[in-house]
Amino acid sequence: MAEEQKTAGCSEESCASCASAGTCTSKKVDMHEPMNMYSSIKKVIGVVSGKGGVGKSLVTASLARMMRAKGYNVGIMDADITGPSIPKMYGLHEMAVGTEQGILPCEAADGTKIMSVNLLLEDEEAPVIWRGPVIAGVVKQFWTDVMWGDLDYLFVDMPPGTGDVPLTVFQSLPVDGVVIVTSPQDLVQMIVKKAYGMAKQMNIPVLGIVENYSYVKCPDCGKEIKVFGESHIDEIAADLNVPVLGKMPLDPAIAQMVEEEKFSEAENPYLEGFEL
Repeated sequence: MAEEQKTAGCSEESCASCASAGTCTSKKVDMHEPMNMYSSIKKVIGVVSGKGGVGKSLVTASLARMMRAKGYNVGIMDADITGPSIPKMYGLHEMAVGTEQGILPCEAADGTKIMSVNLLLEDEEAPVIWRGPVIAGVVKQFWTDVMWGDLDYLFVDMPPGTGDVPLTVFQSLPVDGVVIVTSPQDLVQMIVKKAYGMAKQMNIPVLGIVENYSYVKCPDCGKEIKVFGESHIDEIAADLNVPVLGKMPLDPAIAQMVEEEKFSEAENPYLEGFEL
């Protein structure tokens, strides 16, 4: 009875920092932030990783490109506030425009709508040295203040780990599912399970796992060279009962698209089996 009374008296502020946020089974507080009134978004897909440097932004942009190529209206929310990379991949360097109704996302050459902190800074190379609550507040504003328009899919590129920003996204946005990105390294099982465990605790469906840096193909003989060791992603996915959505190699063609800031023209054949 005491626990029920305590839970019933919870506020949004007190629940936000609670260790049991998202798992409390008593009286839950709906912490979802209201969508901007000039937005209509059918599906929100988060792209997460247990550690940095695994190519999460590349996978986010690749999934967005795939759905855009199929004719869907697509947006990318770059929630990796301290390490934004999505705008540069698409060759976007202008600042987003604000109106009385909200902020207009920038539009890439292929029509993908993008919002990132880099599109709000006068100097895109300036470091973002903000504390967690400020960063979390910006991510919320990307949902409440940005006029996304009509989107079939909004992909959210999240920072690595299980800290403030992923928690904010899971609590504040109506996330329909997450894709976990990883690489074939010794600690991969533990790292994937951390990301998987957070999603499950927040009651967010895990759509599957993408393995990046799976191999590099020899340009002469075509042999697949496992630079980071043998993959164990199939066993891990089977253990977690989630599908493997793709195994991406180190592909110079895709890397060149990123370097030339022409990702709006990129194709990623390694994720072609992915369906939403």
